[in-house]
Amino acid sequence: MSITNQSADALTESCDDCGRDTPHTVSIELRTESKKRENREFSREPYRITECMVCGSETALRMNNA
Repeated sequence: MSITNQSADALTESCDDCGRDTPHTVSIELRTESKKRENREFSREPYRITECMVCGSETALRMNNA
């Protein structure tokens, strides 16, 4: 029987690439969506960024669509 020691700040979430629940780091990032230079400062949206600590795959979810 093996025991894994996970960090207290890691969340376990489903990873599509690994095909199982794995520890993930989670952060919030403001991303600019407008391509127009004059509107860039008004087009920032919050995104929830998750990164699998096993395979390194990253997922971004726009929070206004959650």
